[in-house]
Amino acid sequence: MTTATAPLPASGPVPAPRWARRAAHAIALCALPSGLWRIAMASGIHVGYSEQVLRDVFDIPGWGIAYVVGLSVLAELAALFPLLLVSDRRQPLRPRTLAALAWTASALLVLVALWQLVVAFTVESRTYMSDGTARTVWALAFAPLFAIPPLMTAVTWSYGRRQRQRQ
Repeated sequence: MTTATAPLPASGPVPAPRWARRAAHAIALCALPSGLWRIAMASGIHVGYSEQVLRDVFDIPGWGIAYVVGLSVLAELAALFPLLLVSDRRQPLRPRTLAALAWTASALLVLVALWQLVVAFTVESRTYMSDGTARTVWALAFAPLFAIPPLMTAVTWSYGRRQRQRQ
């Protein structure tokens, strides 16, 4: 006599919730406006700084272009990191290492966001930029960056929770 047995559930990866996937994609999109603003500055488009400030403070034209474009590329690559946490594909790092790296990145992002608030409201940061439309465009380009720390923390929490469920 044979008995029917139910198939055992597969212990594969636990898929990321829809909200975590959306948050990870939102992080990449939040970094985009500031990167485009920096690239516009490096390209010579007037973004609110005088020619003298660009030359003396930012070294544009010159090595400042490489710095500003490199910073934009690095920021966007870092903003793509959360997509690793919601991907169902093979991870480049072990889950524990990736989780530790993600929590460290979340903590650093919170600190950087707080520091940026301090810098944004200091006297020195206000003296170089012209008032009016340029300052408004700057604020609109950099404002989405403040959404990244809570989004990254939520995506990291979701990843850690899924990894604990897997074990």
